[in-house]
Amino acid sequence: MPHYRISEVAGLLGVSDDTVRRWVDGGALPTGRDAGGRIVVDGAALARFARDQAKSTPDPSGVGRSARNRLVGLVTEVVSDRVMSQVEMQCGPHRVVSLMSTEAVRELGLEPGVLAVAVVKSTTVVVETPGE
Repeated sequence: MPHYRISEVAGLLGVSDDTVRRWVDGGALPTGRDAGGRIVVDGAALARFARDQAKSTPDPSGVGRSARNRLVGLVTEVVSDRVMSQVEMQCGPHRVVSLMSTEAVRELGLEPGVLAVAVVKSTTVVVETPGE
């Protein structure tokens, strides 16, 4: 199971190191120690925490934006049968779900807590700018 240092957790969740330390000190985020004695957070615990903390961002109409097609996040759930799997990720405030072969899930080592990148390919991309 992967483990993440405080600074890595902060980067993944888009918060400061101090915020992560407050969560740890408050008991909201369990920690352990790695072989070097550094404080680390278990990947599966971090995935659960990320999913529980995620909040949808309201659509701020009038703000220019362009959707990104690479979403970095943590695998939060994998449901597999013999042939196909459903992989759920928490990418910041975004929940991304992918259907793929169970063989691909095994080859990529996808399980809750694993860091992954969801790459979205679309033939239609919408770009918006503020209207006058």
